[in-house]
Amino acid sequence: MRRAGTHTVLGVDACRTGWVGVQLRDGEFAAAHAAATLAGLLEAVPGARIVGVDMPLGLLGSGERVAERLARRRLGRRASSIFLTPPRPVLEQPDYDTAKALCRTLVGWMPSRQAWGLRDKLLEANALYDAFAELYEVHPESSFAELGLRPEDGGKKTWRGQRARLRVLADAGVVLPEDLGAAVARVPADDVLDAAAAAWTADRIARGAALCLPDPPQYNERGRPVAIWC
Repeated sequence: MRRAGTHTVLGVDACRTGWVGVQLRDGEFAAAHAAATLAGLLEAVPGARIVGVDMPLGLLGSGERVAERLARRRLGRRASSIFLTPPRPVLEQPDYDTAKALCRTLVGWMPSRQAWGLRDKLLEANALYDAFAELYEVHPESSFAELGLRPEDGGKKTWRGQRARLRVLADAGVVLPEDLGAAVARVPADDVLDAAAAAWTADRIARGAALCLPDPPQYNERGRPVAIWC
C-alpha cells in the first residue's frame, strides 16, 4: 500500500543523445524527458523528490566500491551487466592506455572499454553528486531483477527482453505509453526501459522500501555515500 501524499520521482539513464528520464507520480507514469546534460534533465523536473540515476555515484580515491561486488553477486547470471568502476584518479587520465596502467596499480585490474567509454557522463554525474545533488545510484538490471525479470527473459536489446521488461514494469504499476513525446522519440527503447526501472527504484526509495547495497553504505573520502539502490 502506498504512503499517503503525492510524490514525484525521476529515473535517469544515459543515452547517445545525452540523458533520458522517466517521471513517476505516486508510482505511476507521468512524463518522459530528454536533455543533452544531466543538469538540464533535472531542471525539467524540479519537483522530483528522489532521482535515481543509472551511473556510478561516489568515486573513490583508491580501492574498490563494495556496492558493485555485492550487486554482481546478487544478479548471478546477469552479473556481467555491472562493470567495476575505477578509482577517480583513473578516470581523470587523458587516455585509455594510461588509465589502464594506473588502474592496475591501484586496484589490480584494468577498466573495461565500456567503463572508459562512459567516462565523460560518469564525471558529469559525479560533479553534481559531489555538489550534494539528491541523486541515488541505481542499476536497472538489479531493479528489473527485483521486479521479477528472469535471466531467461532475454537481453534488453532483444524483442523478448523488451517485452518482458514492459510486462514486469506494468505489473508494478508503471505503464509506459506508446507516445513518449517528440523529445524522447529518438532515444533507444532499452534506454527508456532502463530509465523506467530507475524510476521504479526511486519510488521505492521515496517510500522507504528500497534495498541498499551495501547497508549501511560505504562512504568515499568526500563524505558521499557509495551504494546501489534497487
